[in-house]
Amino acid sequence: MAQIAGTYKLDKSDNFDAFLKELGVSFVTRNLAKSATPTLEVIVDGDNYTIKTISTIKSSEIKFQLGQEFEEDRMDGKKVKTVVNKEGDNKLVQVQKGDKEVNIVRDFSAEGVNVTATVNGVVSVRFYKRQ
Repeated sequence: MAQIAGTYKLDKSDNFDAFLKELGVSFVTRNLAKSATPTLEVIVDGDNYTIKTISTIKSSEIKFQLGQEFEEDRMDGKKVKTVVNKEGDNKLVQVQKGDKEVNIVRDFSAEGVNVTATVNGVVSVRFYKRQ
């Protein structure tokens, strides 16, 4: 069982531009996002989770309890309803519902976290190395 809490640095990214384009993110913003090397900080405090995405371009933070709907600002700036559930010991599954449904699966291991994001069948996979 891998620990979920920790700090992770982006190591590999595949198809992120196509994912952002499908989401409706502008060309300029997509290029900025592709050039960033964000850090993820995951904090687990009992039933409370915090995921911080920190980069020089844009930082964000979500706080939630598993299975409880909350509102967040998606990467394209739109407000969406979000629910995060845990599958097994190592996987967080996030569903964002708005004009487009986005699914984000964070699969944690001893090496890091594999983040698979899907919108309208377009899939991006990013790997963040545990620090």
